[in-house]
Amino acid sequence: MTSLIRRTFIDHPQSVDESYLEHARFAGTFALRLFGAAFAALIHAVIPCLFQKTASRIIAELYQRTHDRGR
Repeated sequence: MTSLIRRTFIDHPQSVDESYLEHARFAGTFALRLFGAAFAALIHAVIPCLFQKTASRIIAELYQRTHDRGR
């Protein structure tokens, strides 16, 4: 049971040098930013002159923050 709990809640956050709560905060913020990018893209789909680069910019920023994590 202990190893299941460890694998579920601890191993991955430790692999990116974070506690469970630090990782939850990072992942939650990441998800909110993705929702924001999706919303901007949806508005852009309907009104093309709005949010022309917003979704792309957010995705690029998120990629920069994550692509070397855990290495």
